[in-house]
Amino acid sequence: MGLEVENLNKSFNKKKVVKHISFKIDEPSVFGLIGPNGAGKTTIIRMILGILSKDAGSIKWNGKKINRKLVSFGYLPEERGIYTKIPVKDQLMYFARLRGMKYLEAKKATEDWCEELGMTQYLDVPAEQLSKGNQQKIQLISAFVNNPDLLFLDEPFAGLDPVNTKIIKQAMKRLIDQGTYIILSAHQMSIVEEYCQNILLINKGEAVLNGNLSDIKKSYGKTNLLVRTAQDISSFLPSDAKIINKTVDSIELVLDFDSNELLKNLVDNNIEIKTFEIKEPSLEEIFIKKVGEE
Repeated sequence: MGLEVENLNKSFNKKKVVKHISFKIDEPSVFGLIGPNGAGKTTIIRMILGILSKDAGSIKWNGKKINRKLVSFGYLPEERGIYTKIPVKDQLMYFARLRGMKYLEAKKATEDWCEELGMTQYLDVPAEQLSKGNQQKIQLISAFVNNPDLLFLDEPFAGLDPVNTKIIKQAMKRLIDQGTYIILSAHQMSIVEEYCQNILLINKGEAVLNGNLSDIKKSYGKTNLLVRTAQDISSFLPSDAKIINKTVDSIELVLDFDSNELLKNLVDNNIEIKTFEIKEPSLEEIFIKKVGEE
């Protein structure tokens, strides 16, 4: 049954910051909770965690009112915080014990996660001596260490290079395989598209989009044209073509012209075409469109 949030509301000083929010996660997976700064994402997370009280609505875990005895939580907040003067192992043990783990269980989990994330050599090193990326990995381990039932990750890839991003991705897969439900909040929509099957987009405390990401994208239709070539094709484009994105070897356009005519023109001029794809808009484009409309 998983997590079910229904008609959640919250106000501060008579200003409503979360308005009738409902969503559910019914199997271990990554759920995307997205929106612009100040939309209410952190407030929703803190109500689920029990850090903030709700004004109205219900939050259930497997059909029962959620609480810390019923479900084990993991949380990586947007506001980072580690104890810079304390050795890595000591603070990870501290966080594990705070979450109710016994000493030997906490010790093993700490060592296992540090090995998995390539941090074993830093166990006795004060956190202040670590790079920004390794400090981020320590904070992630503190969220993973108790193998939580429900895990909240707010910008988990900040400061990580591609190699470490892949390591974290593998760690998240391990957790999901073990039955963890993950709620991911990120500002990079490409990350949300890669990890999340279902999303909730909120703006000014209200749900703007909610549901399966693939279905949401399909509902917008195939509105974009992606062309990847060996040569620059700028001179072959319609004069009023709207460019969405351009790289060294590709260009993405709003498809409001005859693509067949462009394709014929490229072929007639011996342009080497690597990709010519009519596609759905990206989540980033949908995000901008929906938030802009609001």
